[in-house]
Amino acid sequence: MKKAKLAEMRAEYLREDFRKGVRGKHLEAYRKGTNLILLSPDVAEVFPNDEAVNDALRSLIDISRRTGTFRRRSKKIVR
Repeated sequence: MKKAKLAEMRAEYLREDFRKGVRGKHLEAYRKGTNLILLSPDVAEVFPNDEAVNDALRSLIDISRRTGTFRRRSKKIVR
């Protein structure tokens, strides 16, 4: 299958459909950042949902606080 020319649109797309978009609609949320974290496949296999992951992490936090090994990460973001 040959690549379409860049200047051409497919017939199923209508130019009118693209005028309804709102520029910057999600910009504020994007700037705030996200707390989305991707798990490695082997780790994700063990946990059925986000609640199970959070419960496990809370348990680790509790254990580290009780043993005195808990340290908070710096809020400084390096980009």
